Amino acid sequence: MISKDRIIDFWKTENGKKHSSSSIEWWCIESFFKTIENNKNWNLKAVFTEWSKEKKSKFNITLFDQNSNKQYSYFSQDISQTLISNKDGFNIKYKNSYMRGVFPNYEIFFDDKKNDIKIHIKCHASVLPHWIAQEITDGNLPMGLGFYKYGFIPKCEISGKITIEDQTFNLKGTGYFEHVWGNLSFENPFAIFPKLRTTISTYTKLIGWWIHNHSFRIPKSLMFSNENNPFGYDWVWAVFENGWTLFYGNIMFWLMKGPAAGILYLLTDEKNYKQFCNIDFNYVKTRYMKKYDFIYPSELELTAIRGREKLNLTFSMDVRSREYVSRFTKDGYWQGLVICEAPGHVKGYYFDGNKHIQLNGICKIEPQRQIPNIGHNSLRIDFLLPPKGVGFSMFLDSHYFRKKISFKFQLVPHPKLRLYRNINNKLE
Repeated sequence: MISKDRIIDFWKTENGKKHSSSSIEWWCIESFFKTIENNKNWNLKAVFTEWSKEKKSKFNITLFDQNSNKQYSYFSQDISQTLISNKDGFNIKYKNSYMRGVFPNYEIFFDDKKNDIKIHIKCHASVLPHWIAQEITDGNLPMGLGFYKYGFIPKCEISGKITIEDQTFNLKGTGYFEHVWGNLSFENPFAIFPKLRTTISTYTKLIGWWIHNHSFRIPKSLMFSNENNPFGYDWVWAVFENGWTLFYGNIMFWLMKGPAAGILYLLTDEKNYKQFCNIDFNYVKTRYMKKYDFIYPSELELTAIRGREKLNLTFSMDVRSREYVSRFTKDGYWQGLVICEAPGHVKGYYFDGNKHIQLNGICKIEPQRQIPNIGHNSLRIDFLLPPKGVGFSMFLDSHYFRKKISFKFQLVPHPKLRLYRNINNKLE
């Protein structure tokens, strides 16, 4: 177990600085804030990204006006150099925009030249930082044949000013900060990177951890799709009315419904992260991106269990998504990487083993997908279990083959065998 003293020291000295040996690195801030003078609700995401070996960098902003369902987006890229930074501390800069400071205090400035928006924020971390899987793999996560580290602070107090449409407003709200670095490639996930042994060890530890925390059972239903491959993920950050915060990240392994391969952290105070790994998820509602022929969740239901503790939560997008597409340069099986993000609300409950606590709040949902060029193809399997009967049914929806096929097999209470093509056409 990593001590809290080491966590804070490691975050100060290592997490802020650039890691020149990494193939990709990014710094991100998310926030929900209110502008005081006009009482409007906003959601902001800003990301600084660099590829050290390619010597290029980019800056990306999405700002949602949640009252009017309006969004502002800005993207800028420099293919001649990486991000400007100080060697001695956390001071990252892209043109006029920057993030700098020392845990727990940061100063942030974003300059959106496209929409003429300027945002100046003071950020104070209210909780200790954390690394995904730090208790399992010392913070390493696998991606293809590479691996990376994912550090985050899920609750920060933010204040400052925003200038938009020639007006300046004071702002106040709650923020989230993350820093990710490592050797991985979204376009070529099976590229061989240094420290392959670390990647193999990380997979081994995570698989063992997952098996240890899950007992075998036949689920009522499973649903698979080819766009929910292991090179994408579902990401959720939530802030509850009672002051608690939540982080959820899931690598789907082609599942759209069933057991999650990811992790959930519930933070009920400033330093204790409740880790949930026995998680079931279900897409209550989805949205369809016609141009790239794939779907992603707009309403997500989670049930997470830890001993006697239980979480049951539903996260819903409230506004139109921003669908950010990064096309790959080479032709192949993958078209590109898409991030579909939107703010929303969360509701449900937490059971502590003795009593239920109702939870309500705000959330940000960000599915990321590595999009295949064969379109959307899904398979749903429903199991008929005792005492109701014994059997299963399958439904295949293939955009690639332009077919819909339904199959049902039942032994109890009455033997049945049925096969349908295109739903309306029965096959013998």
